[in-house]
Order: sequence, then C-alpha cells, then structure tokens
Amino acid sequence: MTQNQPPGPPRARIPGPQQPPPPYPRIPAGLWRRCLVTGLALWTTAAVATYVTSGVAPLPALILLGSFLAPVTFLLWAYEHHGRTLGPLPLLGCFLAGGTLGTLGTWVTEHQLAHPSLWTYLCTGPAEEAVKLGALVHVLRRQPRIRGPRAGLLLGAALGFGFAALEGAGHAFDAAVALRGVDLRTLLETEVLRGVLTPFGHGLWTAVTGAALLARRRPDGRFRPSARLAGACLGASVLHALWDSTHGIALWLVARLTRAGLDGTLFTPGRLPRPTGGQDHLLTLLSVSGLVLVILVGAVWARSLAHRDPAWRNTP
Repeated sequence: MTQNQPPGPPRARIPGPQQPPPPYPRIPAGLWRRCLVTGLALWTTAAVATYVTSGVAPLPALILLGSFLAPVTFLLWAYEHHGRTLGPLPLLGCFLAGGTLGTLGTWVTEHQLAHPSLWTYLCTGPAEEAVKLGALVHVLRRQPRIRGPRAGLLLGAALGFGFAALEGAGHAFDAAVALRGVDLRTLLETEVLRGVLTPFGHGLWTAVTGAALLARRRPDGRFRPSARLAGACLGASVLHALWDSTHGIALWLVARLTRAGLDGTLFTPGRLPRPTGGQDHLLTLLSVSGLVLVILVGAVWARSLAHRDPAWRNTP
C-alpha cells in the first residue's frame, strides 16, 4: 500500500482452532471444600435446633447431613480431580447404585447371623466385603474401558463411601429412636463417630479390593480372579472384623487394666459393672484409637497400591 492509497476495509478475523468441549460437565474448583464447610455449619445448626426445640422435625436433616457429608465431599473431590478419565456416570453409579446394593445385600446377610459373637464378627467382614465387591462388578460390567488399579481405588472408594453413608444413616436412626424417646446425646455421638470415621473405613477397604479387581481386568471387560484379589479380600475382611470388634477389645482391655469384672464375654455388647468416670473415658479412648488404627492401616495399604507397587501402577 502506498502512502496516498486509502485504507481498505478491515480484514475479518479468522477464528483460530477451538478447544473441544470437555466430555464431562465441569464443577467449580474447590467445590468439595465449600461443601464440607457449609455442610458442617448446617449440621451444627440442625443439632442446636434439635436440642433447643426438643422436637423431631430437625432429625432428618441432622441424620442425613451427618451421614452423607463426608461421602459427598469425597465424591466431589474425586470428580474434580479424576472426572476427565473416569466420567461422572461410573462415580455416581458406584456411589448410589453400588452403595445401595451393598447395603441391602449386607442387611440380608447379617440378618441370618446370630447375636454378636466372635463367630459373627468373623463372618460379617467377609460377607460385607464380598457383597460390596459383587456390587462393584455389577456396576462396572458394561464399562470395559475402566480398568487399572487407580480406577479401582477411586471407584471402590466411591462405592464404600456410598455404602457407609446409607449404613450410617440407618445406625443413626436406631440411635435416635429409643424406648424413652429421642436420645439426642447418643445420636450426636453416633453421628460424629460414624459420620467422620466409618466412611474412611469402608471406603478404604473397598478401594483396596477394587484396585485388586480392576488391576488385571481383561481388555474385553471380563474380570479375572487372581491370588492378589483373594489376598486383598482377605485383608479387607480382617480389617473389617477388627473394626467391628474394637468395642469388645477395648472393653476387655479396660477390664484388665483397671481390674474390673466383665458383664458378658468379649464380643457381646457387655458393659463394665458400675464403671467409674475414668473407666468410661478409657473405654472411649481405646475404642476410638482402635478405629483410627484400622483406618491408618487401610490408608497406608491403599497408598502403597497407588504409588509404590510398580506391577500395579503399570497395569494397563
């Protein structure tokens, strides 16, 4: 263009290459943190309202928030960090359908067992873990692309958290409805203990068995049994049995440490005769410590499967 030539019309901009839309709906970053903080605030408000009014109207909100807060927070975290590779449907399917199937199957299984005893605890752990593993197989049977230990850890944990949420809600309802009416203290203790600790127990055990299940899944989607899967199921069952029997073990330890007699045997829902305040505090400390120890063992095991086992990490 010369100096005296009038400028021409502006050139139309040619759009550059566009990024394809994500294959899954995005959620705001850090939504799981906001869900956790907001849920805690709402649960505290429901607890205060129940205490002040002495009514039953806030109970559904109190129980559901306490039971589902930790599981839903984990589900949002897993979706935010791994939604691109897994997609929303497998996570939701394992959390909702798998958790429901596992809870119903476990209830039918446990209903056939006798009252709490050593034999009951030895049978309950394997039965529950087998039911949850079967629910995971059922949910993922038509999704052959999902395989590998990392996917098994995440989806197994999602199913375990869903199972724990429904089971925790059931136990909270049992604790709330007593013969003398609503026992708010027992309900709050159950909500705090099961709402905070139990999801991580069930989530970790099912994550371990899920990793073993999907680590050697065939490309055509068939699940291949292996010695590693059997070992993972056995280990998860042992942790589950220890979890269920922590109160009995703690009761036995308190009786031995304080030289108190026992009303009942080790694995029955016995109690210390005329316990002192120190014995009650020691029993609570040992019970919670036992649960935390089982959680730590499961967490270390799950972390080793995700980060330290080259055979599992490189499994296609």
